[in-house]
Amino acid sequence: MDAPWVRHYQPGVPAEIELPTESLVALYERSVAEAGSHVATEFFGRTTTYTELGDQIARTAEGLRRLGVQAGDRVAIILPNCPQHIVAFYAVLRLGAVVVEHNPLYTERELRHLFEDHAARVAISWDAAVGKLKAMPGDLALEHIVSVNLLKAFPTIKRLALQLPVKKLRETRDRLTRPAPGTLPWEKLLDAPPLVASHPRPGVHDLAVIQYTSGTTGLPKGAMLSHFNLFSNARQGEAWMHGAQYRKETFYAILPLFHAFGMTLFLTYGVLKQARIVLFPAFDVDLVLDAAKKSPPTVYCAVPPIYEKTALRARERKISLRSAKYCISGAMNLPDSVVELWESVSGGLLVEGYGMTEASPVCLGNPFAPSRRTGTIGVPFPSTQMLVVDPDDPTREVAQGERGELLIRGPQVFSGYWNNPEETAKALLPGGWLRTGDVVTVDADGFTTIVDRVKELIITGGFNVAPSEVENVLRGHPDLTDAAVIGVPAPSGGEKVVAVVVLRPGVALDEDALRQYCRERLAGYKVPRQVVAADDLPRSMLGKVLRKQVREEFVAGSR
Repeated sequence: MDAPWVRHYQPGVPAEIELPTESLVALYERSVAEAGSHVATEFFGRTTTYTELGDQIARTAEGLRRLGVQAGDRVAIILPNCPQHIVAFYAVLRLGAVVVEHNPLYTERELRHLFEDHAARVAISWDAAVGKLKAMPGDLALEHIVSVNLLKAFPTIKRLALQLPVKKLRETRDRLTRPAPGTLPWEKLLDAPPLVASHPRPGVHDLAVIQYTSGTTGLPKGAMLSHFNLFSNARQGEAWMHGAQYRKETFYAILPLFHAFGMTLFLTYGVLKQARIVLFPAFDVDLVLDAAKKSPPTVYCAVPPIYEKTALRARERKISLRSAKYCISGAMNLPDSVVELWESVSGGLLVEGYGMTEASPVCLGNPFAPSRRTGTIGVPFPSTQMLVVDPDDPTREVAQGERGELLIRGPQVFSGYWNNPEETAKALLPGGWLRTGDVVTVDADGFTTIVDRVKELIITGGFNVAPSEVENVLRGHPDLTDAAVIGVPAPSGGEKVVAVVVLRPGVALDEDALRQYCRERLAGYKVPRQVVAADDLPRSMLGKVLRKQVREEFVAGSR
């Protein structure tokens, strides 16, 4: 018997998907064979067909093989959204090697921890990030760094225009590329002949990706996602977007490909649907709307602030977004006001979903149908089960309607954390149930609402911030004796990072200096937006800072 929420699915959406029996290599090879001359990627107006994409993947795979990459090796990808990112992703997988995604804006300090953990010896990096890789200690020195110049993927006329001696153009060029001596240029990798078709392919249950996610310990953990996990989630997405057509959809890749949400939407599901994937290295609302005039989006997935900015600017510029039929918001709370605004300018419903890196990432979503319920994260995806349990005793299921921790089980759920059996044991319960750390209520129809978090992660701009990681940086500042980092609601949805600090005697608070100190050591989204001083911090009997109480006191004092 189907779960009660299945009757609220959009008509045509199945309760179960057909589980994959092949790897993601079969996914992209099928799309290359079937889509052929159809456009696969668009980047600042320059297009690449599926045939061309397949050829570049085969050549890059052979180039990596000649660098010594073998099945099971980890290969770091440190790239913004660009055509080379898609090629690199599938070239690594074609060899049976493992993709390790990284935020190219991470600092050298942040990257160092990840490389210490996954021990990749080859990296494919945006040339502007190469300096951070070369600054890492000798024991982490990479055998090969392949540098990617984004401008090489631009249309020729735009690339030449950026060479003009104009200050604004020079600044744009400097943001997009930097010299990377001592590296192997991406184009040299592409000079290799195509990998022989008989080269062994990975199995469906082989490890495909290590995707890092912030944990409550403050050190990111590498979620191990198999070909089966990622292929399953792509098929679940295909089932959910019932009516989306092969070779007819245009996906706007605004969310970063290095983030689990963007990876599944564009690198796997978008390629599965043989879609035109329009890539943006960073969100620029006018750049997006300029592209919309030429290639109108049909699939537009983002976070609430991006929906709001896009809708307002489109209305101002009188640019139609009626082509956008499939719109999913995730990673942070979706306000009703944003839903109403977006749906007033677009051609479809804006629905909220829910996911975790550990679940490839999507687990629940609102139907693309009148049965959707704003304010909730929807119902479980096809082939996905959920339980709501007592957070202190996850073996005890709570009554329907009561608050409890959400557990998820399905083919998209990961196998554990890389090199971290202790954290794996905490996250995965017997029977394959994943502890989400989110406290929810579920109504009789299965529609789920997040009411609290067991974990103390801060979600800002769709990214997870571990408070203890930021606290560890702040505690290294000579003016401070302690710090507590909390997330407080932001007007646009989600949270902003706030640091409550204890100063050494006789020291005055210099908020700008503290934020600059963090900026030098952390990615921009982790830097506190506000720093406030306190005489002391509330603590438990064991001396542990009680962040929840810090947050309550801060919110009460802000009213």
